[in-house]
Amino acid sequence: MTAVSQNAIQADTLVIGSGPVGSSFARELVEGGQHVCMIDAGARLSGRPGEHLKNSFLYQRNLDLFSSVIRGHLHLLSVPSNNAPVVTLDPSAYQVDLNQYEGFVQNNQNPEQDPAKDLTAAAATYAVGGMATHWTCATPRHHPSIERSDLIPPAEWDSLYQAGERLLNTRTDVFEHSVRHQVVADVLRSEYTDLPEPYNVQNLPLAVERRLDNPRYVHWTGADTVLGPLADGRHDGTFSLLAEHLCRRLVRSPDGSRVEYAEVQDLGQWRTLRIEAENFVVACGAVLTPQLLYASHIRPEPLGRYLTEQPVSFCQIVLRQSFVDRIESDSRFAEAVREHRKRYPRDPVPIPADDPEPNVWIPLSESRPWHCQIHRDAFHYGDVAPNVDSRLIVDLRWFGVVEPSYDNRVAFSDTHEDIFGMPQPTFTFTLGKEDRVNQHAMMRDMLRAANALGGFLPGSEPQFVQPGLPLHSAGTTRMGDNAETSVVDTDSKVWGVDNLYLGGNNVIPRGAASNPTLTSVAMALKSARHILDRSGTR
Repeated sequence: MTAVSQNAIQADTLVIGSGPVGSSFARELVEGGQHVCMIDAGARLSGRPGEHLKNSFLYQRNLDLFSSVIRGHLHLLSVPSNNAPVVTLDPSAYQVDLNQYEGFVQNNQNPEQDPAKDLTAAAATYAVGGMATHWTCATPRHHPSIERSDLIPPAEWDSLYQAGERLLNTRTDVFEHSVRHQVVADVLRSEYTDLPEPYNVQNLPLAVERRLDNPRYVHWTGADTVLGPLADGRHDGTFSLLAEHLCRRLVRSPDGSRVEYAEVQDLGQWRTLRIEAENFVVACGAVLTPQLLYASHIRPEPLGRYLTEQPVSFCQIVLRQSFVDRIESDSRFAEAVREHRKRYPRDPVPIPADDPEPNVWIPLSESRPWHCQIHRDAFHYGDVAPNVDSRLIVDLRWFGVVEPSYDNRVAFSDTHEDIFGMPQPTFTFTLGKEDRVNQHAMMRDMLRAANALGGFLPGSEPQFVQPGLPLHSAGTTRMGDNAETSVVDTDSKVWGVDNLYLGGNNVIPRGAASNPTLTSVAMALKSARHILDRSGTR
């Protein structure tokens, strides 16, 4: 059992961060025979720790209401000065001299942030389960040559992906019976006849399953799904989860070769704990993970550098009336439409009121280096007005690739602090010339799909979203085979620190357009198995 005294805890491994990646570490390590303590600075928001909040009946009935939940749980990481100049021109052509604004900064904001190079919408979620309390659950595999690192052999990638898909409960068939899903997929398949398998129009892989007790609704994967029996207390005392416990620093041995303990602030009882372990895992996301290392004076040169984030083009369309009119005469939908007409004889729309949303995918390929999601989901942007029938609305989100650059980075202040009293992050992020060319090609392709489906919803015309808004930042503690250009080795162990491991999107070394969670979970499983092999318990 994990040993606990008044102000000290001992465990085999301390996992800092309770999202899907931290939970993957914990599950694999406990099942491998270890005693694991997991901590998170955020509060527990659900009965089962880390459950997806969209599983609530209210949000299953009215998906658009969930957008406000997401916004309420996103904590913006960049806080530039209110007195900094507003940039309305192309940031690549606009230079800002912040020195002239020295002395004008108030309200504990960040005078070090250049607004022309900011990830303005970058955010974190402080909660047990992290962003898995509200994520989209999209879990595609990364493209083998464009996105995936060749530091891991293809056969091992396949095995790790399979294990990650089991943990996350990835499926592709949960929405395929939906009327809207089939209509949208049919239209896009007719439009994109030029796409070969496996890069053609298909179902989006999602971490979700349809409920057995009421198949009208679904159960979305959260961190609790990944924890499995650990979330239900079935672990014989080998696992503990401490909410509202903030790790302030990792304290190393005098020679710096090992972490001896973590200094942890209990935010509920306002006491300082010392957590000792044989191994330490930090899985707090692409900004908060390097932040903790910086606060701990673990500062290799690549820390925070090679930052990537996906440019996203976005629009919402109203399905073309001719497609809606065909639904009533389509034999595939006859029974569903007939039942709907019985219940709602005056409804001018033949789509059942509880028809599941579409979830369609066009994968990234070498000729089309962008990942495409065509769906109707709750986001912290793209709300639908109350007087709009959301059954007729489809969201288009095209995600692009940005290649890693040494100069794109998140740095941390020695003088300014964030809301938790940790070093304030400052972002430097710009797109290269080739990146911008690719994003405009991506936008043209999205317009092709939009034109095939219908017309633009007023207020949601085609646009590039704010930098950082995808919440898929990566690369800040990247994996590599060289300590000069990476922070961790191929087992996700920090170079030069024998018992410190990192997990999360921050470990991904390549630019990627597809959702990164599955890949991060796969890399976490590889690392956890390495820890078990070293301990001799696997």
